[in-house]
Amino acid sequence: MPPVRDPGRSRPTQRADCVPQLPCDEPGCNRWFRNLSGLTQHKRTYHPSFSRYPEGFRNNPGLLGSVEHEDHVADRSSPLPDHASDGYQGEDLLDREREAMSAKFIGPGSKVYRNYHPGLNARKCDDRGQFLPDDAPPPPRAEKVPNDWNPYRNRLEFELADFLFTHAEMSAKKIDMLLEIWAASLLESGGQPLFMNHADLYGVIDSTRVGNVRWENFTIQYAGEERNNDPAPWMSDVYDVWFRDPREVIHNILANSGFTDELDYVPYHEYDASNDQRRWQDFMSGDWAWEQADRILGDDPTTGGATLVPVILGSDKTTVSVATGQTDYYPLYLSIGNVRNTVRRAHRNAVVLIGFLAMPKTTREHASTPAFWRFKRQLFHSSLTRILHSLCRPMKVPETVLFGDNYYRRVIYALAAYIADYEEQVLLSCIIRNWCPKCLAHRDNLDENALRRSQEHCDTVIEEFELRKLWETYGIVGDIVPFTNDFPRADIHQMLSPDILHQLIKGGFKDHLVDWVERYLVHIHGKSEAEKILDDIDRRIAAVAPFTGLRRFPQGRHFKQWTGDDSKGLMKVYIAAIEGHVPKDVVHTFRAFLEFCYLVRRNVITEQTLTEIDDALSRFHRFREVFQNAGVIETFSLPRQHAMKHYPYLIRQFGAPNGLCSSITESKHVKAVKRPYRHTNRFKALGQMILINQRLDKLTAARADFQQRGMLNGTCLSKAFEVLGMYIHFSDESFDSDCHGQDAADEGDEQTASYEEDAGDTLDDPMAINAHVSLTRKYQRARAKNVGALAAELGVPEIPTILCRFLHSQLHPTDTRNPEDIPLYECPFFDGKIRIYNSACSTFFAPSDLSGTHGMRREYIRSCPMWRNEGPRYDCVFVVTDPQADSMRGLDIARILCFVSFKYQGTLFPCAVVHWFDRIGDGPDTATGMWIVRPSRRTHNLRNIAIIHIDTIYRAAHLIPVYSSHNIDPRGIKPHHSYDMFHSFYVNKYADHHTFEITF
Repeated sequence: MPPVRDPGRSRPTQRADCVPQLPCDEPGCNRWFRNLSGLTQHKRTYHPSFSRYPEGFRNNPGLLGSVEHEDHVADRSSPLPDHASDGYQGEDLLDREREAMSAKFIGPGSKVYRNYHPGLNARKCDDRGQFLPDDAPPPPRAEKVPNDWNPYRNRLEFELADFLFTHAEMSAKKIDMLLEIWAASLLESGGQPLFMNHADLYGVIDSTRVGNVRWENFTIQYAGEERNNDPAPWMSDVYDVWFRDPREVIHNILANSGFTDELDYVPYHEYDASNDQRRWQDFMSGDWAWEQADRILGDDPTTGGATLVPVILGSDKTTVSVATGQTDYYPLYLSIGNVRNTVRRAHRNAVVLIGFLAMPKTTREHASTPAFWRFKRQLFHSSLTRILHSLCRPMKVPETVLFGDNYYRRVIYALAAYIADYEEQVLLSCIIRNWCPKCLAHRDNLDENALRRSQEHCDTVIEEFELRKLWETYGIVGDIVPFTNDFPRADIHQMLSPDILHQLIKGGFKDHLVDWVERYLVHIHGKSEAEKILDDIDRRIAAVAPFTGLRRFPQGRHFKQWTGDDSKGLMKVYIAAIEGHVPKDVVHTFRAFLEFCYLVRRNVITEQTLTEIDDALSRFHRFREVFQNAGVIETFSLPRQHAMKHYPYLIRQFGAPNGLCSSITESKHVKAVKRPYRHTNRFKALGQMILINQRLDKLTAARADFQQRGMLNGTCLSKAFEVLGMYIHFSDESFDSDCHGQDAADEGDEQTASYEEDAGDTLDDPMAINAHVSLTRKYQRARAKNVGALAAELGVPEIPTILCRFLHSQLHPTDTRNPEDIPLYECPFFDGKIRIYNSACSTFFAPSDLSGTHGMRREYIRSCPMWRNEGPRYDCVFVVTDPQADSMRGLDIARILCFVSFKYQGTLFPCAVVHWFDRIGDGPDTATGMWIVRPSRRTHNLRNIAIIHIDTIYRAAHLIPVYSSHNIDPRGIKPHHSYDMFHSFYVNKYADHHTFEITF
């Protein structure tokens, strides 16, 4: 019988009364257990009776650098197990509060539980900082009137201002033109437009009070000695730095009601209830937040009950204009660790522009002088110190802040993480280029085991050694004072976060591995033959079938200007394109690297995932030797590639790396810098950009305020009809669905050197299902209208028979006979009307994909005879055939020939005509790690066609031809021919992060 979809596809839920109640009494261990046997097994495994580190060693590391648990870089010679010294501080300052620690189940089904920090536990208080009972109502506040649109007169005025300035980004001249036309159209009726001109519109926006954090500036000038009578020009220049008070910016984030359910108020440790494995996800789930809370309480026990707010910074130079003379800006961004990763990635104003740093320039004669080089570095650090100055006091003494849930809490800040690429990390950590900012490994052998850097170690060696010794032995620039020296508990070496974009995607993949492959081919085959092979690789890449969200490369990968999205897109298809042209060890190298990237990109990382990350890294280090053995490269001492060694430790510290990636700040560049620059007149553009950003922030804050008061429900038009007591109805024909709208939008996409297929939608709805597929609203009137016509259109004459057996399986689900063995006279006959659809929407929970704030994603599955006027497109899908099996053992691959729906005995049957694929082998290919499938055939070489209910479809699948097993020249093969021209395919597990998780 056809496969039956299990809507849950999850393990049995735990009993609700099995709440972990037994804590481990070892100092620093925060594990809880449901029964005594679990606690006993844990203590025997992780807390044997070994002697602990002497307290003096832990408190005074001297020249050895910092030593903490779980470091995969340092060489641990201690006989202690990994968790034996977890968080140990000698005397436990939290003994009296540990009894109050509680375990709480999170989410549906009691599958995950958390231990929350018992000290900094975010207790509610009044506006004077006096703690309130847990069940106390919010303190009374002056409520705004529901129809108070101030400073706007009504909703129409606000919506128009927001549309023109935020969405249309219309210039002042065009705004005036639009309003003039509008005014002319109202002359006869005696009406007036909502705004008189652009100045009127801007004035109303500027008078908005919510979200108003004013911009300030200060100047910095060189104050050192001038060593000769002809000083360099930069010594007399004055440098402007523009900034906003970060303390006020944080207040706005905390008070944003839209973030209320997306904030983590208390540090926590999260565990899988089925096996007690630790899980890391958002920033507050990491060890840094917990240990920082311990440290704050240790320094000042009176901070108990406060809320820890980790401050996350990010900076990176960006170029806004090249053709008219290079124009660069140096934006500084701020976020907080309480905001969850999905919110920070979803560009919902959880990352805020707080400053523009100065970029000193001088003549060529002086640009390379040590004095100018040192001045630029110290200017950077001094600027950060001045900008963050307002946070210094509340890092020691908590302040009372209003939150979006209308409660006050006592808040204490801490500098937590800094998002930066490698060049920025070198500047921040005051080290020399080609050294590691995280550990003390020598630049000539970065992958050796080495202790981590720390500010304490750095200060100690600076006191002990001269500058040359610091430079040559430790890679330290000893005459620069880092900005973290001016803030309590701050350590720049600990703050530097992992950077998936620049370290892995642009660095390890594009700059290293792809380049090494080209150099290998030239080294082995010579330049002429290598270029032919590279051309063939390009043709293979260009011939890959389209897929939702997949970047297309019509000319292959041979183009000059690479973007981060280009590198991400190439990662998804490159390994299959090079197979057969390079040795197996090269393919193994790419597989290990890609698996490492996809594992660390997950939204939730478990202890098992960390084991898999370590295994992938180990295999990558082993197989990459093929390039050195071939004489292609001389050393693997590459800082960005070396950074991979630090990921397991940083995941434990900060949670999943996807919440601290520089792709977040790169995306923010577009909205906060590049787009505002395009709307300036280019003369002293920075001031105009600051004003544009300020207006954007005010509009965003006003919208959040109006939404909180329920004033933006519906649309302007629906609200107007409601006021007039009228109702308007949109028929299915005049108002199409989102999915069909996407079809229309795709037709107009311009194809460039690399372009992306429709990426689907990210949804902000909470997870209610794991996956759901629905047909689009609009059916195809020009296609087949009955079963006979459908059989003729598809060229499958047995469609009527297949449909009869499909109906039997749907009406008799308990019949276990093979559908092929059921006599036709037992099957219901159908010869009524049918409807054909070109696409369907698959909505599924994709926790590790770049999705909406709740991890829900919607993609489009296409099955249409003409796509973008190029050719037919018939996508492949994963079909659930065994709900009890894991991964590909419970899924099959099918190609959608058409989506069809019909009614039988009053019941609607949405289904799909599919061509099955058969798996080759019992497991994935050993070289690429991908399963191999081929089109399924029946007797007499007939295609294995079936009709399945769309509820059995999980989501879209992407297949890549096994090029090395075919003697087909891909030169003339277009993407829409790919599935028809080849006879074996890889199930592309690198198509996206969700596919990677389900196709192991």
